[in-house]
Amino acid sequence: MSLAQWIVLLVAFQRLGELLLAKRNTARLLAAGGQEYGRIQYPFFVLLHGSWLIVLFVAAAPITPINWPLIGFFVILQASRVWVIAVLGRYWTTRIISIADAPLVRRGPYRWCRHPNYLIVALEVAVLPLAFGAWQLALLFTCLNLPLLIWRIRVEDGVIATRKAA
Repeated sequence: MSLAQWIVLLVAFQRLGELLLAKRNTARLLAAGGQEYGRIQYPFFVLLHGSWLIVLFVAAAPITPINWPLIGFFVILQASRVWVIAVLGRYWTTRIISIADAPLVRRGPYRWCRHPNYLIVALEVAVLPLAFGAWQLALLFTCLNLPLLIWRIRVEDGVIATRKAA
């Protein structure tokens, strides 16, 4: 396996860990009376992001040059993702789950950006392929991700419109 493939594999394992955390948080939120919104979107995100990782893994040949400054930026994005997860705590999921009395979070990265996690994801989808010189994959997956994110943000904005800031 190439170093680039090991990097993609590491990202895949990170995502699997996040999915386990999200599954646990989702179950807790639903048990506390939460409702899921935009359920129809979820399989599209799973398909897109799973495909992104698989295609990157296959495309990362043994001679793939690695752009280390972009890998460094990707690591910063991962730290930002951890920050988002930590700020949301038990409310962080990969789905849109709402509890009627839950406050709208306005601390951490949410002070500056309404949807920091989606910004981070959009950047990740482009940056990792670019770090391997695969600008075509960066462009393809960014173009596929954008309409899904727009759709998801519209649903989520509708859900959180009635919440009060924390």
